[in-house]
Amino acid sequence: MLENILWPVVSLGIMSLVFGVGLALASKKFAVEIDPKVEEVRQVLPGANCGGCGFAGCDSYAEAVVAGEASAAACPPGGSDVMAKIADILGIPLDAQERNVASVMCAGPCTEENKKYQYHGIAGCRAVSMLSGGNKGCSYGCLGLGTCKNNCPFDAISISGDGIAVVNEDKCTGCGRCTEVCPRGIIQLVPASQGVRVLCSSKDRGKTVKEYCKVGCIGCQICVRACKFDAITFEDNLPKIDYDKCTGCMVCVEKCPTKSIHGDLSKRKTASIDQDGCIGCTVCIKACKFDAIEGERKQKHKVLEDKCVGCGLCAVKCPKDAITIQ
Repeated sequence: MLENILWPVVSLGIMSLVFGVGLALASKKFAVEIDPKVEEVRQVLPGANCGGCGFAGCDSYAEAVVAGEASAAACPPGGSDVMAKIADILGIPLDAQERNVASVMCAGPCTEENKKYQYHGIAGCRAVSMLSGGNKGCSYGCLGLGTCKNNCPFDAISISGDGIAVVNEDKCTGCGRCTEVCPRGIIQLVPASQGVRVLCSSKDRGKTVKEYCKVGCIGCQICVRACKFDAITFEDNLPKIDYDKCTGCMVCVEKCPTKSIHGDLSKRKTASIDQDGCIGCTVCIKACKFDAIEGERKQKHKVLEDKCVGCGLCAVKCPKDAITIQ
C-alpha cells in the first residue's frame, strides 16, 4: 500500500528535477541578452508612446536607437534635452536639430455664410468630410470639429471662435499625430524658428477663392516676385516656401494683399554694426538687397533701420563678423 503511494511521488519528484534542470539550461542557452543601455535610454524618454519617432512606442525606439537603427534626435516630445541625454548614454556626438511644430495651413474664419449646410451629426472632422466633402464653402479649409484636438496627446491644439484649429507652439512637440488624422491633410510640420507661413491650402483659382474666403490665396504671385532670395515658388495655385532659402525677412508678409502669408512683423529682426569691428570695407553695402546700409569706404558703416528687414545676408558676408542680427 505504501509502495503504491511512494513510487508515484518519487517519480514525479525526479521528473520535476529533470525538467527544472532542463529549463534552467535552456534559459541560459537561449537567453536573449538585453543591452543595459536600452533601459537607460528608456528611462530618459518621456513615455508618451506617441509614435512621433516612427516606432510603435518608447520601448521600440529605445531598442532601435541603441542598435544604431534610429537617430538620437528622433524623439519630438523629448526635444533637445532628451537628445542630449541619449547622446551622453551612447557616447555619440550631439548634432543640433531644428525643432518642428505643427501648423494649420488655414486661417479663414468659418462664418455661417461660408457654410454649404448646417451639420448636426457626430462631432468629428472625418464624419462631416464624408458628407459632400464637408459643410464648409472651401473644400480645402479647416473643418474645425476638433479631430486633431482630440488626438493631440499634449493638449497643444484648440479650436478658435472662428472654427479653426490653432496650435500652441509652446506645447507642441512635433509628434505629427495631428497631421495623420486630419482628413484634409492641411496640418504640416514646419521649423519652429520659421515664422513665415502660408496659411492657405486652397488649390482653386483666385476668382473662386474670393467667393468663399477673404483671407485665402488668390494666386497673384506678388510674393514670388517680391522675394529677393528665390525662396518662394508657385505650385497648384499656391505659394510654396523653401525654408532652406527663406531668411525670414517677411517682405512677402507685407506684400500679400489677402494676408494669407502670415508672419509677426513685430518680431522682425534688425542688423546692428559693431563700430569697433567695422573696417569700412563696403562688403555689407554691396551685399544688402534692400539698400539698408550706408557709409563710405574706410569709414564706419550704418544700418538704416527703416529699410532693414533683418535678412542677415550682411552678417554672413562681413569678413570681420562685425554685424549681428537681433
